[in-house]
Amino acid sequence: MAATRGALGASSFPSQGAPRGKRHRSKMAAERQVAGGGRGAPGGNAGGGSSASGPEENKENKENEKPKPGALGDSLGLEILQIVKESQQQHGLRHGDFQRYRGYCSRRLRRLRKTLNFKMGNRHKFTGKKVTEELLSDNRYLLLILMDAERAWSYAMQLKQEANTEPRKRFHLLSRLRKAVKHAEELERLCESNRVDAKTKLEAQAYTAYLTGMLRFERQEWKAAMEAFNKCKTIYEKLASAFTEEQAILYNQRVEEISPNIRYCAYNIGDQSAISELMQMRLRSGGTEGLVAEKLEALITQTRAKQAATMSEVEWRGRTVPVKIDKVRIFLLGLADTEAAIAQTEEEETKERLFESLLSECRDAIQAVREELKPDQKQRDHSLEADSGKVTNIQYLHSYLTYIKLSTAIKRNESMAKALQKALLQQQQPLEEDGKRTPRPQDLIRLYDIILQNLAELPQLPGLEEDKNFLKEIGIKTLVYKAYRCFFIAQSYVLVKKWSEALVLYERVLKYANEVQAQAGTYENSLKELPDVQELITQVNAEKFSLQAAAILDADDSHETESPSQVKDGKPLSERFETFCLDPSLVSKQARLVHFPPDFQPIPCKPLFFDLALNHVTLPPLEDKVEQKSKSGLTGYIKGIFGFRS
Repeated sequence: MAATRGALGASSFPSQGAPRGKRHRSKMAAERQVAGGGRGAPGGNAGGGSSASGPEENKENKENEKPKPGALGDSLGLEILQIVKESQQQHGLRHGDFQRYRGYCSRRLRRLRKTLNFKMGNRHKFTGKKVTEELLSDNRYLLLILMDAERAWSYAMQLKQEANTEPRKRFHLLSRLRKAVKHAEELERLCESNRVDAKTKLEAQAYTAYLTGMLRFERQEWKAAMEAFNKCKTIYEKLASAFTEEQAILYNQRVEEISPNIRYCAYNIGDQSAISELMQMRLRSGGTEGLVAEKLEALITQTRAKQAATMSEVEWRGRTVPVKIDKVRIFLLGLADTEAAIAQTEEEETKERLFESLLSECRDAIQAVREELKPDQKQRDHSLEADSGKVTNIQYLHSYLTYIKLSTAIKRNESMAKALQKALLQQQQPLEEDGKRTPRPQDLIRLYDIILQNLAELPQLPGLEEDKNFLKEIGIKTLVYKAYRCFFIAQSYVLVKKWSEALVLYERVLKYANEVQAQAGTYENSLKELPDVQELITQVNAEKFSLQAAAILDADDSHETESPSQVKDGKPLSERFETFCLDPSLVSKQARLVHFPPDFQPIPCKPLFFDLALNHVTLPPLEDKVEQKSKSGLTGYIKGIFGFRS
């Protein structure tokens, strides 16, 4: 700063003869120039003013830099899909925040216009400008139009979220989508220039087709939307096949995103086979996202509602019950499809989501049945069927739905238990993620406790108290899960080297397993879904031998540690000077050298003397030595009052 002041010289500061106000203004101007570090002069950053730009400013400048040119000589190129995806993931769309992404697009547009000196007028007046082919000397002009389209699209998606509670915003939504399509068409028109490379032209066509398909999709013009999406899909597939595998990943992801939209449009046009493909897509992806997600759920519910109109009754445990509640009909129709989807799924997260969805629908159906179970309805049904001794149809239907809910919860917990068992087998591998909690046998014990609680509720359902076969099946299932629960309790005892307790529990597992094999002769068909008991018996026998070997080795180790050189009896060092033993605690901060505080010890105290002869001594009389008091009556009292007493 001193050097800068010297460089300014007398020309920067007024002479002493100048007026005071002018001198003061000139001095302030000079100080501002010095504080700015000499912006116009080379080396002006020596003052540290302009070099203190923050990371946000560097990031914005990096975004406004000229993008990488295309691979075809001097032709312009723009990675449209890559720029769009990176911007969306970094600025809100990872969490579905379209408003944040819209704000980012607006800020980037302002920075681009400032960098390119392509401003729309000034602060007081708006002057519209359009990017023409003659201006395409820099590919940032293409980026300018792309950001315009992205801003309009993000605003439309924001309005789509808000339109769930405010339906009139749907009109504004369609307006912004039309605006986005208009900007995309302008981008495609500019990319037709000879100055733009072929890849950018194809990406611009695909981007325009994508936004056009979304607009037609929202307007429910299914045929036009399907044609636009198919055009977009074809272009991206061609681009994916023309480049390396790393570059093709982005294009293939976009193809997977628009495939559900294409199938949904096909279904609405009249292709009835598309619904099964949509269900498979939903299953593979763990739930569709984007435009088609809500529409697909509504479509599935609508299809089941049409099928539910033909459903009038359901049969369970030999009894036919009429079903009059629409919500229960829809649930029972979708039950088989959901169970089949769960059986086909291999990913644990998708399977867990399907289980939760099924349980949620089952709870809603049970609530609908409970609303029908009113006191007056109970009394009327009881008066009609009191002689037969059976529960009413509505009560039996409630028992059936409760059985489905408990059985589904058991299957879900069993699926989680299998996943934990696999994790327990793999946890011995040396590579483990930092901070990741490894599974323990105690986790499996908790799951089997919940399964046993659900099984205990099943025999208490109304209408099943006298079903002996049902009660027998529940009893066998209970024995199976008790055996597995005991097995993992034993495993937890093995971890803490409680060999005796673990051996007793292994014997209990074998007892339960043998009971299951003895009773499951006539119920093999209904018990196929249970875990294999014979496999458990084989595993327990192997674990018993391992346990016995580990107990023997542990006993040998304990004998070695009890050698005279390593015995620690708890005595302080001051009491075992004659005995040598290895005590690591002596070199620690809690070494035991002496007993502190010391113990109390008996010590001699001063004797007590008792004068026993005093009790037998006869003392002389002392009456003659004691002065006798004179007796005074009323006369003495009067004398005392008047002071005459001597």
